[in-house]
Amino acid sequence: MSTSPVLEVAWLEITPGSEAVFEAAIVQAFVYLQQTDGYRQHQLQRCLEHPQHYLLLIQWGSLEAHLVNFRQSENFVQWRALIGPYFAQPPQVLHYQLLTRSP
Repeated sequence: MSTSPVLEVAWLEITPGSEAVFEAAIVQAFVYLQQTDGYRQHQLQRCLEHPQHYLLLIQWGSLEAHLVNFRQSENFVQWRALIGPYFAQPPQVLHYQLLTRSP
């Protein structure tokens, strides 16, 4: 596994009509990310054309920080308990490594 910084990109589809309660729940759930060793920052974006679609971007210090420190912890259990009930389908999650950026 990689030990360099990674960006977790999660595409979330929420059950239509539950967007407001999902947004309130994920704000509460962010504390579990922030308590995880290797967490750096996150942002949540909502699609304008399809309001039940969200893009969650989480920066981790390493792939292990996400897959081991978070996913194999009680923090993940609590995270998923808060937001999981609102998923219309399982999240699609991929990991990216920065190659270049603008000056």
